[in-house]
Amino acid sequence: MPATPAWPPASTPRLFVDQGLNEGATLTLDGAQAHYLGNVMRLKTGDPVRLFDNRTGEWIAEVADAGKRNVMLRLTAKLRAREDVPDLWLLFAPIKKGPIDWLIEKATELGAARLQPVITHRTIVDRLNLDRLRANMIEAAEQCDRTALPELREPIKLPSLLKGWEESRMLLFADETGGLPIAEIARAGPSAILVGPEGGFTPDERATIRATPGATAISLGPRILRAETAAAAAISAWMSAAGDWR
Repeated sequence: MPATPAWPPASTPRLFVDQGLNEGATLTLDGAQAHYLGNVMRLKTGDPVRLFDNRTGEWIAEVADAGKRNVMLRLTAKLRAREDVPDLWLLFAPIKKGPIDWLIEKATELGAARLQPVITHRTIVDRLNLDRLRANMIEAAEQCDRTALPELREPIKLPSLLKGWEESRMLLFADETGGLPIAEIARAGPSAILVGPEGGFTPDERATIRATPGATAISLGPRILRAETAAAAAISAWMSAAGDWR
């Protein structure tokens, strides 16, 4: 007896839609998403599409009608519920366009629950295109099979962030002057990783961070890492020690 092929196929396109989904519902995609399905993937009536909404989980839909400017989809079944991601925030100083796009992409793939830009004394980028960062985040989630998008927050100044810090959330900050390995102190539960700008934290900032209840300095090894590399390395180390890589 021949084996039943996997369904949906691994090649099935996967998209985020910003609306609640339910079985039997129909929705119409236009713009870039319709172009991708109709002109890039060349889907026809009856072809499958995977959808997730950051609310209910992931669904399988089929193309009900493929027009030149829009594609109508009909939801047929729920594949899985919205995932529970570890309660880990990434707090990062904004950096240049290319590196910050990479940072957002990798933080999403690695499982961060919140992405919080933080303005520090040595931050050299004072304006962020949050729409572009969100688009990068969504594309990364589509590709890595996430069903829960990270929460992307508006930038906040470091003093304001620390002033309202809740001690119950462990604050691990990458201190270039040294600290403890993440594996020795990471624990499951509310946590945050704070990564500084390209020039690092000032001595006054480091002192203020260290004095914040719940804060601990961490080391990311013997080499000086770029800001975006430090963020990815710290998330990876935390996920391995206390997150969903165990």
